Amino acid sequence: MPFTIESARGIFPGTLAADAVPATVARFNQLSAEDQLALIWFAYTEMGKTITIAAPGAASMVLAEGLLNQIRQLSALEQTQVMCDLANRADTPMCRTYGTFSPNIKLGFWYQLGQWMEQGIVAPIPEGYKLSANASAVLQTIRELDAGQQITVLRNAVVDMGYDPSKLGGYTPVAEPVVPPKSVGPDWIP
Repeated sequence: MPFTIESARGIFPGTLAADAVPATVARFNQLSAEDQLALIWFAYTEMGKTITIAAPGAASMVLAEGLLNQIRQLSALEQTQVMCDLANRADTPMCRTYGTFSPNIKLGFWYQLGQWMEQGIVAPIPEGYKLSANASAVLQTIRELDAGQQITVLRNAVVDMGYDPSKLGGYTPVAEPVVPPKSVGPDWIP
């Protein structure tokens, strides 16, 4: 007999943990693209502190190295544009490359970007940026999940980013695309 959320509830009727992941992912998906990107920035820079570290070793990051190195070589504005394009699901060469990655490679990709943001290698979150109330609530929910649930939510959050032409039939365009800043201050320059 296959196990489902419903059958698990029958065994453990007082447990609602199975609902936490799909509910959190659904709340994340309802955020604007800007809020999604900001939440990912905050979540991935918090890894190892209040959010479980996504083990990039679990994914073969060799496939992502080329794209990561391309991003690393860009200016801060161009790096921000690429991240916005990924969140916007734009049809660009970099987004198409990202779209070919497995879910675990996408998770490792954003983990690496988060590490580079903290190190000043990649354009960081703007100084003083505040998450919207909805995005803050989703981030807090992620912090409160157990380690496996945190990783699952974060993986599901980044899996549909980028552009995958094979998903054109089920592709949902971003309603409110992220617009990167026109210029960055000295705090943005790595």
